[in-house]
Amino acid sequence: MESSQWLPRLTVATIIERDGRFLLVEEYADGEELVYNQPAGHLDEHETLAAAAIRETLEETAWEVQVDAIVGVYYWTHPKGHTFIRTCFAGTALQHHPGQPLDDGIQRALWLTWEEIVALGPKLRSPMVLRCLEDYRSGIRHPLSLMNYL
Repeated sequence: MESSQWLPRLTVATIIERDGRFLLVEEYADGEELVYNQPAGHLDEHETLAAAAIRETLEETAWEVQVDAIVGVYYWTHPKGHTFIRTCFAGTALQHHPGQPLDDGIQRALWLTWEEIVALGPKLRSPMVLRCLEDYRSGIRHPLSLMNYL
């Protein structure tokens, strides 16, 4: 009998705040449902978590960013069974490239207030979206040196 191996999905996300608004993406989850998320995605081979967060933010929003701190690491299992481990970074917007096409599935990038994000409720892609923002708003920041690459 062949056993299946459980493989969590390692992802990154960024919280970018500017003028009291947060950078989010409107995207199709599983190609079906329109939802809202932080710029987020999967780690590529031989890529650091911080580099993945910077790359994903650029690909999904056309914003160049720098990451300044780690907000937290989040573990969540989707009702369909997939488990996600997300490292969420806080960062700063540096430069926008409005002519750059966005990743497949991304409808648009937008800047929303905290109140607008909370009002989205079930339209948020996962509970991690709000939890990351709550932790960020409460002042949680860990130094990037928390990650050790050997």
